[in-house]
Amino acid sequence: MENVIVYTSTNCPNCRQVKSFLSDKGISYEERNIETNDEFAQQVWDMGMRAVPVTIIGEHKILGNNKLKLEKALAEQA
Repeated sequence: MENVIVYTSTNCPNCRQVKSFLSDKGISYEERNIETNDEFAQQVWDMGMRAVPVTIIGEHKILGNNKLKLEKALAEQA
């Protein structure tokens, strides 16, 4: 499985749900909190995203807590 990255913010319930979803599936991921690192915030902005969570799985960029899109992206990487 390619590296999975989850852009988050500190008190974001959808971010917690995405992280929990990945953990429950045994998927390791790198968390990048945009509130604690300006570079991470700029990366989200540069992708054209204006909110978190943003989950990167391979070439997929998934905004929000969309389990169907997360499942599809994970299946394509398996």
